[in-house]
Amino acid sequence: MADSVFTKIIKGEIPAYKIYENELTLAFLDSHPKQPGHVLVISKKETDHLWDLPDEDYFAVMGTSRKVANRLREVLHPARIAMQVEGLGVPHAHVHIFPFATPEEFHAVGRMDKPPDNAALKAMAEKLKFGGGENA
Repeated sequence: MADSVFTKIIKGEIPAYKIYENELTLAFLDSHPKQPGHVLVISKKETDHLWDLPDEDYFAVMGTSRKVANRLREVLHPARIAMQVEGLGVPHAHVHIFPFATPEEFHAVGRMDKPPDNAALKAMAEKLKFGGGENA
């Protein structure tokens, strides 16, 4: 089986705007965000379904998701933070964490018909990136 795009990001074969990393997880900006600050939290173990992860990896994804959500609240001050697991697009366990204020923002879809706005993504990554010893 070929590596997923997320496994290629973990291996450094594809660039990503990383904001947090530890031994078991990686968090980076979605290149086609629903809202500015849309982060993907992935397991470093390539598994199609989040629910199939071993407990240690599953709990690591949930712990990192919580850290990221709290970071979004601290830095962006949104009305709400969403967490979605939809399992579409990339066959690699992942969670979407993003800020929103309205039902329309919650249900928005990233614009895949346009190239990523790398300047905006880079600026957002600088705002959200965890400092100190939290990143591996």
